[in-house]
Amino acid sequence: MTTLSTGSDRAPRQAATRARRGARLSGRPQLYRSYAQELALFNTRPKRIWVGIIVLAALGLSQMLTDNHLNTLALAYAFAIGALGLNIITGLAGQVSLGHAFFLGVGAYTAAAISGDPDGRTIGFGITNILVWLPAAGLVAGLAGVLVAPLATRLRGLYLAIVTLGLVFIGEHLFREWSDLTGGAGVGREAAVPELFGIEFARDGDYLTSDQKFYLLMLVLLLVFALGARNLARSRTGRSFAAVRDRDMAAEMMAINLPRAKTVAFAISSFYAGCSGALIYSIIGFFEPSSFGLLLSVQFIAMVLIGGAGTVSGAVMGALFITLLPTLTRELPAYLPFISGQVTDTPNVFQLEQVLYGLLIVGFLLFEPRGLFGIWIRIRNYWKGWPFSY
Repeated sequence: MTTLSTGSDRAPRQAATRARRGARLSGRPQLYRSYAQELALFNTRPKRIWVGIIVLAALGLSQMLTDNHLNTLALAYAFAIGALGLNIITGLAGQVSLGHAFFLGVGAYTAAAISGDPDGRTIGFGITNILVWLPAAGLVAGLAGVLVAPLATRLRGLYLAIVTLGLVFIGEHLFREWSDLTGGAGVGREAAVPELFGIEFARDGDYLTSDQKFYLLMLVLLLVFALGARNLARSRTGRSFAAVRDRDMAAEMMAINLPRAKTVAFAISSFYAGCSGALIYSIIGFFEPSSFGLLLSVQFIAMVLIGGAGTVSGAVMGALFITLLPTLTRELPAYLPFISGQVTDTPNVFQLEQVLYGLLIVGFLLFEPRGLFGIWIRIRNYWKGWPFSY
């Protein structure tokens, strides 16, 4: 006699089947079972572990390295924030921009004016709280990006690059002539002075030196901006940027508003640049109008292309690489006597740095278009597949 199975009998069997299936899948961490899992911030256990290790190692460096090395790394972290901004507009949204130096200058002068001495020779309001002048620097630079964005909606490729390049020359002229704000050419002014909850980062404390405090501050800010850039790439807005980059006509057919997407991309990129400019020169302590020339824009282009366009990790790696490069090249006169360390001599290390930027950009575009991030992916895939070659 055959008995009919009821719903109550089938439920335990279905639960057991799901449990066995889950047990089989638990050994396959790279198999995504939902879109939410694939789009998660750290979607695999190894990623979570390695991010934790890297953050802990970076924190440990504050107690292991000398103040000079910490100062260089703090500067590299501040440059990395600007590289993340350029990566958003160029790597993620596909809009070529050579005017990044202009937005860094806008942010640096905004922060310096808010933080500056009210009784000094340049404009100043005496507000040294970093929670005030850092967002303000980003917002003013972002507003400048919004004003430029209408040109981006009408131009693309080389034409857009030329227009943004013009911003650098406009900025240089504006910064030279507005001496009440900038101090004038060859004179300059003091940068923003960071202070947070009574902590003065420019002065040594009882437990931490000034360079250690700057290093930890820049590390925390880099993590915040990097997480923001990563979340942006995962969001609907970030995916619309990628669609515009890959094929703007197809993106428009999918109901993506091209002018709005490009305007938002320019605004966010400029916000990052403004914050980066304020932080970079708060570490250096002093700057003048010639600081924001074409070479600075080329440096940021090199950071994105050498690190890996379109990736957050690549932008950070490229910024670290380019920022630490002068530390190595300026040791060359000790080993190569024909290279001088003086600006007045030829050839000198400063000329060599400019040549290296060009050579590295061309070399990576020809032999490794995905940059340092692509090299890391190759190494990772090799060890994941070892000992097999496929």
